[in-house]
Amino acid sequence: MSLAAIASPIPGVTPEQPWQVKGYVSYLGSVIAPAEGEQLWDSLLHNRIDAEYRWQSLRVNVGLRNRLMVGDSSRLPGYGELLAWDPGYWDLSANWLDSDGWIGNSQLDRAYLSWQFADNWELVAGRFRVNWAMSTLWNPNDIFNAYSIYDVDYAERRGVDALKLSRQLGYASQLEFVYSQGADSAINDVSIGRTNRQYAGRYLGHNFFGYDLGHDLGWDWQLILGETRDDRVFGGGFAGDIWGAGLRGEVTHFDPLYTSSVAPVDAEPRTTQSFASATQRLEASTVATLEMDYSFATDANWRVLGAALYISSPLSVDSALLYLNLPLSARTLSFTTWTYYLDMGFDLTPLSRLSANASYYDDDSFFVGLTYQYSLADDWQLSLIAQRFDGSNASLFGQSASTLGYLQLKWSF
Repeated sequence: MSLAAIASPIPGVTPEQPWQVKGYVSYLGSVIAPAEGEQLWDSLLHNRIDAEYRWQSLRVNVGLRNRLMVGDSSRLPGYGELLAWDPGYWDLSANWLDSDGWIGNSQLDRAYLSWQFADNWELVAGRFRVNWAMSTLWNPNDIFNAYSIYDVDYAERRGVDALKLSRQLGYASQLEFVYSQGADSAINDVSIGRTNRQYAGRYLGHNFFGYDLGHDLGWDWQLILGETRDDRVFGGGFAGDIWGAGLRGEVTHFDPLYTSSVAPVDAEPRTTQSFASATQRLEASTVATLEMDYSFATDANWRVLGAALYISSPLSVDSALLYLNLPLSARTLSFTTWTYYLDMGFDLTPLSRLSANASYYDDDSFFVGLTYQYSLADDWQLSLIAQRFDGSNASLFGQSASTLGYLQLKWSF
């Protein structure tokens, strides 16, 4: 007799289904108020559908994003092409509307097959997220799909077209190999043999030191080695607890495969250097981060997080607007040698939370943000977000200071 047949007659017990569909619909209203110039008002209706079907050892996952945008930003020349940009081997993004300030886009950012075999082996193929992060803010080890910490409307983050083979080696230990191939159109200079291929291996280990009140006192750590489109890379990371505080860190060294990176002025925004100058020499660079967080055992659930990011050879950046809107890489998580971050949050009521964060770049640019979240019902959430990018007159953010405001209403199903 099957498990479903046994469980179904029991009141309150729902038999497990081989499929699952979930997602959300959200509205995001935003205003950008630059220090000089007119304000930009935008509205975004965002729908996400995630579907999964499971067999005994196989699993199929598909994630679809549907976005309808109207406002001042969508009237800017080329904004529709930027919204539809897909860096993967397969172009799974398309605009079905781009007219008179209205842009409609649909994108498959998850589409993969997982196969578990021979007890401890797993093969994943398709578009998925390669999550090699040990830290929660900046991730130098995230060489396949880095992201901007200022993005307020894409919690899932983008995936990558790849093959991943992994083997469990024991408790919290794993060996992985990932191969990814981007679109040939993303190649800037084929004459020097550059490809859009990436591959890397990771060993994830765990040192067990016992339990304290049911809590594992051990530390996770990892080593990575591979090659991106521009660099040979090697690095590692760790995560654990010290005196009740979470401590995490990552470091990656990037050794250029080529002496320079040439990006034509009219090239599509597909490279890690796309927000920088048209031609820029790549140098060996080490990117490292260290962060610590502490949660206080109070009714308000206070939490404090601090982090620092170091880049030995940061790429120069010409435009704050492009830096904040185009995809980053693990090499370009910041545009200065040192960057610092602080975040504090607490519950105002059992249904609402307030958090504030700030970052400082050593060219005297800074960012401050404030977020208020309120749970309207079990599946409804309201968020109010304010952001300020500013700095000294000579700093990147100071040259184009701006204030951003967001109102988000989200229903999950």
